[in-house]
Amino acid sequence: MNPRHHLDPATVLGFATSTLAPEMSVVAAAHLEGCAHCREQLRSAERLGGVLLEQQLSPPPEENRQAALREAMLGRLEATPSAGPPTLRRDDVEHGTAGAHDPDRMPAALEPHFGSSYRSLKWRWMAPGVHCIRAPAHPSLIMLKIAPGKCLPMHSHGNSELTQILRGAYDDSLGHFAPGDVADLDSDVEHQPVTTPGVACICVSALDAPLVFSGWFARKLQQVFKL
Repeated sequence: MNPRHHLDPATVLGFATSTLAPEMSVVAAAHLEGCAHCREQLRSAERLGGVLLEQQLSPPPEENRQAALREAMLGRLEATPSAGPPTLRRDDVEHGTAGAHDPDRMPAALEPHFGSSYRSLKWRWMAPGVHCIRAPAHPSLIMLKIAPGKCLPMHSHGNSELTQILRGAYDDSLGHFAPGDVADLDSDVEHQPVTTPGVACICVSALDAPLVFSGWFARKLQQVFKL
C-alpha cells in the first residue's frame, strides 16, 4: 500500500496529544498502521510537542494555552519538509505495516471493535447495495460495505468525518480513494462517492456529527440508521 490521501496535520496533532474523540482515534490508528508518511508526521508532532511544552517560559492564560500550542505545532508540522519514505522501525513490522500479511486480517486498531477477520464480519443491510456494522462500544464508529459501481447520495458533514479505505475504492470530487487512503473531511466538504467496478468497497468511518443529506430518501434512511 502506498496511500495518496493522508491525515490532516490537525488530526495528527490531535492523535499525538490524545485529544481526538475515541472513534476518530481508532480510524486514525488504522491509517497510521499502513502509512509511513503519517507515522513520520506523528513522530514529528510528538517531538515538537515536547519541545514546545519545554519552551513555555511565559505561558499564556490557561484558556488560551491549548489554542496557542495547537497553532504553533500545526505551523511547524506544515513547514516540515518531506524527506521521502522513513525507515521502518521494529514497531512498524510488529504491527503489520511492513511486507506481506494475511489479506483476511483486520488492521490491529480495528480488531477490538470488529474482530480480527474480514470473513467473520456480520453485515447489516442499510440500503440497496450498502451494508454496515456499528462498533458495539462506539455507535459513531461504523464499517461500511458498498457494492461495486454504487453511487451514494450527495451529502455534506455536520462537523468532521474520518474514513479509512480498507478494500475496493471510490471516486468523488476530491479524487480517487484506494486501500490505505484516508478521507479526512470537515463541514465544508460536499461530495458524492461512487465506488469503482469490480470489488465492493469496505471502509471504516468515524463521525462526530450526523451527515447532511440533500435527498429525501437518504434523509429517511438517516432517521433509521442514525448516520
